[in-house]
Amino acid sequence: MKVVLFCHSLSSDWNHGNAHFLRGVVTELTLRGHDVHSYEPRDAWSVQNLLAEHGELAARAVEAAYPDLPIHRYDLSPLLGGDGLDRALDDADLVLVHEWNDPALVAAIGRHRARHGGYRVLFHDTHHRSVTQPEAMARYDLSAYDGVLAFGEAVRQVYLRAGWSRRVWTWHEAADTRVFKPLRPAGSLDADLEGDLVWVGNWGDDERTAELHAFLLDPVRALGLVGTVHGVRYPAHGIAALGEAGLSFAGWLPNFEVPRVFARHRMTVHVPRRPYATALPGVPTIRVFEALACGIPLLCAPWDDAEGLFRPGTDYLVARDGAEMTRHMRAVATDPELARELGEQGRQTVLARHTCAHRVDELMSICQELDVTTQAQLPPSARSEVAR
Repeated sequence: MKVVLFCHSLSSDWNHGNAHFLRGVVTELTLRGHDVHSYEPRDAWSVQNLLAEHGELAARAVEAAYPDLPIHRYDLSPLLGGDGLDRALDDADLVLVHEWNDPALVAAIGRHRARHGGYRVLFHDTHHRSVTQPEAMARYDLSAYDGVLAFGEAVRQVYLRAGWSRRVWTWHEAADTRVFKPLRPAGSLDADLEGDLVWVGNWGDDERTAELHAFLLDPVRALGLVGTVHGVRYPAHGIAALGEAGLSFAGWLPNFEVPRVFARHRMTVHVPRRPYATALPGVPTIRVFEALACGIPLLCAPWDDAEGLFRPGTDYLVARDGAEMTRHMRAVATDPELARELGEQGRQTVLARHTCAHRVDELMSICQELDVTTQAQLPPSARSEVAR
């Protein structure tokens, strides 16, 4: 099957967490023998920031870590003009269009599908804008799309209620377990650790400032823990607050390096942005899947696992407030058996239910439901019939 993906970027994960899951899905599809092509804008914002801050060496490191990603870079005007989309979508069977694309491109793909395509096209939403910026999402013309892949049931319901699409499937993110796995050597000693706690995440445009103080900075300070924070777009006052709590700020970390950093710390935390915690219950960020896949004990600020993806209290510990988070951190730091059990249980749940292989299985089921037909096996005269 020929699969064409339009996304913001696979090349860069600088402030672009969607790259994590999409890289894993593309890798899984390719290993299963599908012909995958990914298109991203040449001037992608994430790529430009990565190059500005870290240079070509960082970009080449991504290429070395993912040598088989089928990336095509485009300029929007030429792609939309002439036969640009015709060439990109030639003989496509399935087209996936991520929500972080220019609305003009999203609409143009829909028009192409209506005029020419024997392929199926799905919109993929992995953001909270459907509830925080509905007017922005309403700009996307999905009238010719076959449906939407929503990364949580709450998001699926938003699409159905708003009438943005008649067919919407819940398609959660997941961990690429070829990359995210335990890397701490068996029998390693506490002396081998770099710190007690590591957090990988961005400050969050004030979407979780109070939560970061309550569930990360204050407990770390109270316990005298040491650790590291990785992320981008931190204001000066945020970096200062980390230092005051005893945490070192280490800036951007390539996502494929996260398992190595997890292996050198006792625990990590999940502090969801406010829109996810309050408006989109049941939607964890990609970091939850990845941390559990690495077998590091995970402590969570409040979020409602409304869809029963995990086993709260078994796969990870949930803190209802800062005081409870402090108790959880103390317990994990001082009880090796508790830490080991949390790490093992969380990883087993991911391996059983939440890998990119599981998500590709789900995608294949959706393709069967949509009666996706391989265009390369059809005579040209028959391809237009499939689109009807």
